[in-house]
Amino acid sequence: MPYREGGSGTAPTLIQSVRRAVRLLDELERRGGAGSAKQLAREAVLPLPTAYHLLRTLVHEGLIRNDNGVYTLVSPLRRDLGRAAHEPALGIQAWVDTLSLDLDAAVYFVQYRDGEVELGAVSDNPARPPVEEWADFRASAHAHAAGQSLLLQLDPEQRGDHLSRHPVAALTPHTVGMRRDFEQRLAGLPRRLPVLEHQEYALGTACAAVPITVGAETAAVALSIPASEGARLRGLADRLQRRAEQVLISRTFAVAAHGHEP
Repeated sequence: MPYREGGSGTAPTLIQSVRRAVRLLDELERRGGAGSAKQLAREAVLPLPTAYHLLRTLVHEGLIRNDNGVYTLVSPLRRDLGRAAHEPALGIQAWVDTLSLDLDAAVYFVQYRDGEVELGAVSDNPARPPVEEWADFRASAHAHAAGQSLLLQLDPEQRGDHLSRHPVAALTPHTVGMRRDFEQRLAGLPRRLPVLEHQEYALGTACAAVPITVGAETAAVALSIPASEGARLRGLADRLQRRAEQVLISRTFAVAAHGHEP
């Protein structure tokens, strides 16, 4: 819809440049999240030079992205992470907390760094408490969905190195307890699809995990629910994958978070 500048009835404290920038963002959202400067300027009823100036500012602030002249909205998670350069866990924590509420499950963000599984964030949702770490999370990647998703993304040499340092062992009656059997199981799993796990790490718990792009890092996002709700797991895993696919965390974040080129 066309926009009109406020007349004499507009409160004098309103800043017109901010209002124009909001109009551009509104038009981007209305167009499905992408558009050229000319398209946006026309729809927002703005002079093209003004639109270019505002779009450059919005790109600088991390609210939109410029891909060869096509401006796209940046996901809320990416905006949070961009603002969290000096406290990088902030954006991830907000995201897993939101996911936990949306999915009605405990949610975890994990990474594989320097040869080890690292738990980067766990949702804070009293209604859905996380699984208690009764066995070393780093040494039991073969037994939980998050670790299996990470191992699945590694090349054979990296995976072999990890399993040689953290041997496969049965933690529950449902765990694959032999390395050969575990490697055969991984070989039959597609790398980009959800990994489902029923009571392999902890009795009474079912989990799912999907890979997520974090620059060049190997990472995954996972969820857990009581095993008694196992019928929900496949649907939750599919929803989790859709949410993960909407997120592209830039290489810039990886450098800011870890202090070196990944």
